[in-house]
Amino acid sequence: MITCKTESTYLTIQNEKESNAKSYPRHFPIVIEKAKGVMIMDVEGKSYYDCLSGAGTLALGHNPQVVVQAIEDVLKQQIPLHTLDLATPLKIEFMQEIFSMLPKELKDSTKIQFCGPTGADGVEAAIKLVKNATKGKSILAFQGGYHGSTQATMSMSGNLSKKQHLQSLLPDVHFLPFPYEYRCPFGIGEGQTARISAQYIENLLDDCESGIASPCCMIFETVQGEGGAIPADIEWLREMRRITAKRGIPLVVDEVQTGIGRTGKMFSFEHAGIIPDVIICSKAIGGSLPMSIVIYKEELDQWNPGAHIGTFRGNQLGMATGLATLKYIKENNILENVKLRSEQFFEKLTDLQRIYKEIGDVRGRGLMIGVEIVNPRGCKDSLGHYPQFEELALQIQERCFKNGLIIEVGGRHSAVMRFLPPLTITKNEATEVLRIFEKSVVEAIQMSNRNS
Repeated sequence: MITCKTESTYLTIQNEKESNAKSYPRHFPIVIEKAKGVMIMDVEGKSYYDCLSGAGTLALGHNPQVVVQAIEDVLKQQIPLHTLDLATPLKIEFMQEIFSMLPKELKDSTKIQFCGPTGADGVEAAIKLVKNATKGKSILAFQGGYHGSTQATMSMSGNLSKKQHLQSLLPDVHFLPFPYEYRCPFGIGEGQTARISAQYIENLLDDCESGIASPCCMIFETVQGEGGAIPADIEWLREMRRITAKRGIPLVVDEVQTGIGRTGKMFSFEHAGIIPDVIICSKAIGGSLPMSIVIYKEELDQWNPGAHIGTFRGNQLGMATGLATLKYIKENNILENVKLRSEQFFEKLTDLQRIYKEIGDVRGRGLMIGVEIVNPRGCKDSLGHYPQFEELALQIQERCFKNGLIIEVGGRHSAVMRFLPPLTITKNEATEVLRIFEKSVVEAIQMSNRNS
């Protein structure tokens, strides 16, 4: 039993006893005691603005009243906490709410698969689903994409560092060029990246010498999250839908982080007006509790009974909090707040980009925003952009933490500052977040210049 309630005591125990696989404590040496909205408080009373939001899980922030009430209602009404995949009134209401928020083309022609409680299991289920339905072999994935940390999902993810020591990765995964305009994979840029990417992919799929066996699907995030908040061009998304539909290839959209309002639409693919064949949801769909589902066109539902199961696919608390979150977003015009706060973030961050040459790119969609940090003392690439500056990005993150702001880094070389605030963040809260961020950028640049 811990008798001395100090942060260092807790952190010492965590460092000694928790797996080396832990990640966030390495950047945020904090012991959280309380949290509300966008704010968290540690055991020593210091407050922080949380722009990590459980990697996008906390759509309404920490402990919103509707979520707390939903949990209390389940407990007071003795609703079963665990039902495997048996029906409950709560489960059916949750399903109906999900169907109601789908585009009209999908409302009456889709089914839902409840998965194990992680986004990775949802991705695994989706891939098994399309492989079973199409009998195709190859998976078309994208450079820079991220779909989870299981053996199979890492096989479909671009990051090499997490899988370089693993054996027997999923075979027949082919990585295609994502339209990363700032770092154009073709070395051209100038607004041509998306067009060339789409043209290349279409030519590749029609090439009888491409080496790609019959694809079972194409899978992507419309905004690459862990890859550095890289938004796909809207027209490129439409082209991917056209290309896959023409060839009978199921289009799988990974909405684990982009979904449930994060980009300003309930689903991020709605920005392009496309209709995927499969949608993977997790994180915010559970209203802060574990939940993962796959929504797919009913013609793909060729599962045998028990073909993809998981003990915790009947998480009733997650369904209650997910239902409460979905209703709150819809009934309180939260998507309008996402639009307004997104404009506020982008306006300020692009102002900072004009002032500080260490900010190379500001990008994203909605409240999924990335700021790429570059080294102005380095050599420019063929597009005229400075190289990524991981050391400075980590220094900015450290200064943000010291100044009361929790923000993630990601992307190639961990050089992208990633903003994932709650969708309910207010104008005043966003102003304070941006003030702290600018202060931290200035401090980190000064430190970097002194050490150079």
